[in-house]
Amino acid sequence: MKTVFSIPAPGFAIGIVSDARLHQYVRLRCTPSISFASRKIQYTLANAALDSFKVFQKTVESAFLFFPIEFKIQSKRLGNFSAYVIGGGGYQLDLASRKKAAGVPQGPNELDDNVKLKRDDYYYSSGAGVDFYLKYFKLGFEIKLQVGTQNLLKPENSIFTNSIDKIRNRMVVFTLTFEG
Repeated sequence: MKTVFSIPAPGFAIGIVSDARLHQYVRLRCTPSISFASRKIQYTLANAALDSFKVFQKTVESAFLFFPIEFKIQSKRLGNFSAYVIGGGGYQLDLASRKKAAGVPQGPNELDDNVKLKRDDYYYSSGAGVDFYLKYFKLGFEIKLQVGTQNLLKPENSIFTNSIDKIRNRMVVFTLTFEG
């Protein structure tokens, strides 16, 4: 018997905002950024008689470069406030994937040699937010869901990779923007 759980963890990102007005209420937006995040994979394995269990836990750390292209559809500005919806897609590159793919020979955690991820992923995103127009800058709050389209698992013949069908990125992103 095998069970596998993914335990989410928080991360943070920093980036720049570039924005092109296509219409009075429609903008094309590109916000390249670098993100640092981690997640845990927990395996619970049992022997054939189901009388003993062994638990393995692996923290997978990632440093992503994001290159999104999104459409932002804004409401009419009401005083110093406007709301919007945002959606699009992009490309992400996991800078830590080469380290993960190499593994750590004879490491203290047996999973280091067995969980390997691919570097490249494409994703789509959708979300909503609000902009507050202050005296010197615009402050934005946004919540967005990003879903990867690729299976990132590099299969190998081990109990750890055979226990997983696929690994995909799914992120809930809360963003603060400061625009001049």
